[in-house]
This record gives sequence, C-alpha cells and structure tokens, in this order.
Amino acid sequence: MDFLLKLLRKLLGLDTTDNNGTPVDPQPDPVVDDPAEPAQISTKRVLVIIYNPVMDKDTGKKLSENPGWYDPDQLVVGFSAEITEDSYGMARYEVAERIEVDGFPVLEDGFHYSPSLYQDVLDRKTPPHTPETVDYYALLDEFNIPARIEANEIDEVWVFAFPYGGFYESVMGGKGAFWCNSYPLRETSNISRKFIIMGFSYERGIGEMLESFNHRIESQMKRTFMSKTDNANLWKRFTRYDKQNPGLAEIGTVHFAPNSERDYDWGNPKFVSSNCYDWYNFPNFTGERRQVNASEWGNGDIRLHHRWWLKHIPHVAGRQNGIHNNWWQYIMDPNQTN
Repeated sequence: MDFLLKLLRKLLGLDTTDNNGTPVDPQPDPVVDDPAEPAQISTKRVLVIIYNPVMDKDTGKKLSENPGWYDPDQLVVGFSAEITEDSYGMARYEVAERIEVDGFPVLEDGFHYSPSLYQDVLDRKTPPHTPETVDYYALLDEFNIPARIEANEIDEVWVFAFPYGGFYESVMGGKGAFWCNSYPLRETSNISRKFIIMGFSYERGIGEMLESFNHRIESQMKRTFMSKTDNANLWKRFTRYDKQNPGLAEIGTVHFAPNSERDYDWGNPKFVSSNCYDWYNFPNFTGERRQVNASEWGNGDIRLHHRWWLKHIPHVAGRQNGIHNNWWQYIMDPNQTN
C-alpha cells in the first residue's frame, strides 16, 4: 500500500524524491508558446580583470603598450557598444568592477611568468611554458568570484591577457554548466548560477573578441536547440553554408560564411544562393533567396563578417516550440538553457 501511495504521489507531482527518498529538483512547468511575449532586454554586469604587468620598472611601460597591441579599456568600450548595436539593443553590458593586475596569472601547475621570462618568450629566446592553461580555480578564489555570482553582484567575467596567457576563449562554471567552446569548470557545481568567463587578448582587436564571443554563441545555441529535430531546430538551419548544404546556404557559422570553402574563408568572391536576407523577417520567413558573396559581409574583414553574422540572430517577440524568438536571452543568460 505504501508503494502504491508513493507511486500515486509521484504521478501527481507531489513527491519530489528519488527511489531512495533523496530530494530532487522539481521539474519546471511546461513552456507555453506565446506569439505576443515581449522580447526581453538583457543587461549583464561584468567583472573586468586586466593582467597588465609593468615590463620596465624604470619607464613604467606596461605589457599592453607593446607596439601594435591595444588599450584593454578601449577594447571593453568598443566591444560592448558593438554587442548592443548588433543585437538591436537586446544585449547590454555594464562593467561592475574593473581590476588591473600588475602581474601574470597562475597557470595550472603553479607557474607564473616574471616580466623578464615573458619578454624572452616574446623575443623567441625561449619557448612558452607548458602546460599553458591558467588555473581557473585560483582565479575564482583570488577574486572571490563564486560569492559575487551568488550575491548577484556580477553575471560574468572578462579577463584580458596576452599570448600564452592560458585562457580559453570562453568557459562556463556553476551548477549545470555545459560545454561553452571548452569543457565546463566541473568543481563549481556548488555555485547555484551558471556563469561564463571570457578570455580576451589585448594583443588582438575587437574582431578577435567577436570571434571568441561568437564561438560562445555557437555553443550556447546548439545546447538551446539540442532537443529539437528537423525544422524545429532553427539553429541548424541558421548555420547552413553552401559547401555543407549545397544550394541551401543560410547564415553560416563563425568560420564558414555562406560561400566559404574552408575555415576563415570570409573573402570568397564566389556567388551562392542564400536566404540570409530572409532571416531579417524572422519568424515570418518569405522563402526569399538571393545570390550573395563576400561583399555582403565585408570582403574578408573578420570584424565586419562577425558583426554581419550577429545582426542576423533573432531578437523579436514571441516564442515557438518552447524557445524564445529573442535568442539573445539565452546568449546573455546561460541559466535560461538547461
């Protein structure tokens, strides 16, 4: 009788324990499609950490002042502005705190460079240290990131470093963290919210920052549409390119424009049929296709292609098949994706 009563309680959703009596998280209510649901603007607070060691004590010259490198603060301003513009105002970043570190991050074996050792690497006098990967858990501890995520003081972290600094383009932590262009930080499941750490290099420009960010988007949207098949998987449709889907190109991927023949082939003059213009009509596709080539997305310029790609991401009201028509809600908040 106890077994039947327990079974009945489970079927009615009144029992939230497993077969051993251990409490489990209740299942969320089913999502109901609503064509009138507003597109939510996402504003996220960022902790910006800049590793910018003084390389010459006599002159005070910092690493970011190397010829041809970039001012990290200007990168933050420019990148944030372009994300807001390219999302049609749906995605906005605010810097909650900026921390500049006169030093190098600790790598996973405990090593960290000194200015002279790192200069030898830049001058090709010595090879980069291996392993190259940063100790993410030391980073979390040093800057009290878990507590700040839990307290809703910050939503994500941007780290600015340099070649061989050890950071992935993006990595996710927190309860339920999933692949985000790198393996998740497994030892952070005690943190109740998912969060992303972006790794940028001030040796590179905004185009390369967009490259990292767009790869993050690829991981997140693939996960968001993971349970959808056939025509319901709009992410698979969004990423079609002619080499993979002859005659059926749409927007393509970060590395493959609609007409690309290989990785990073953003300057190809060949014309192919694409419905890239029809994505501006989302979700009310008209079936329009046009012949397009690299002149549509900047003739090989990394920054222009990546901005063109971002501007096609759906950002409108409504929901279909349980997924918001404003994909930026998932991109900006990984907690909206299981």
